[in-house]
Amino acid sequence: MRLDDFDNDIEVGDQRGQGGGGFGFGGGGGGGGGLLLGLLPLVFSRFGCGGVAVLLAVLFFVGGGLPLLSTGGGAPSSGPVASAPPAGTGQGGAAEACRVDAASKAACDAFSSANRTWRALFKQAGQAYDPPMLQFYGGSGRSGCGAAQAAMGPFYCPGDQGIYLDTSFFDELANRFGAKGDFAANYVMAHEFGHHIQNLLGTSDKVSRAQRRASEREGNALSVQLELQADCYAGVWGAVNKDRLDPGDIEEGLTAANAIGDDTLQREAQGRVVPDSFTHGSSADRMKWLKRGLDTGDPNQCDTFSGAN
Repeated sequence: MRLDDFDNDIEVGDQRGQGGGGFGFGGGGGGGGGLLLGLLPLVFSRFGCGGVAVLLAVLFFVGGGLPLLSTGGGAPSSGPVASAPPAGTGQGGAAEACRVDAASKAACDAFSSANRTWRALFKQAGQAYDPPMLQFYGGSGRSGCGAAQAAMGPFYCPGDQGIYLDTSFFDELANRFGAKGDFAANYVMAHEFGHHIQNLLGTSDKVSRAQRRASEREGNALSVQLELQADCYAGVWGAVNKDRLDPGDIEEGLTAANAIGDDTLQREAQGRVVPDSFTHGSSADRMKWLKRGLDTGDPNQCDTFSGAN
């Protein structure tokens, strides 16, 4: 995929090389950090790179609605914010952080492209847009939602509207999951960016409220709908930027979506599939919704909640 260089005004932080201190939840975040951290290996082994992000979302989202982009509703959520921004955050350090290595540069280019795309889509819909930040960490770090560890994979934290990334994940994506190519990595970034869009629209807040009233099975189903919508939003970004796609890019993205489906990961980790425990969706569904976004380029076609799709 042929992306422009990242914009200098994106907000990028860099915690690499700063050690693993300060894992506690920030002000207003609530308790439970130790329990959550203890669950990380289990969640990752069963549900893949995004599993922990769902736990974080369930813990931290409050209030809201379920608007789509064109409805005119859904002000940005007012979820908890960390008592202090993660180390290294700030626009002034964007160029330095993004040029640490080729993987960092590629991540910043994809992040910046997604930022430009969604800013324009929100403007077309007459809605206010608040950009996220990109935060690099290496092995371990901290976020507005508590600990950031490599085993979590890339994740979005609503507490500080940050996308957290240890770039070593892209090696794992290619080598462990067999999802190679730049668009496979870009799909991961675009998926996490999709969670930010859900945060801005209030979708994640509504899901969290519903999950608190739901059974475990029903709550898992809601998580699946949320994740599949983020996949569709990732496809929308790809469609809007289709003039930059190279031959084989779409296949790379679909390969990645297939590799991180719940059924595929469960079969690999435990030798059996338990559909009621899915939190992200099957490989087939993840590919379906990514392709829906790629085919339509319309975020309003990403309604995974209506039951009519």
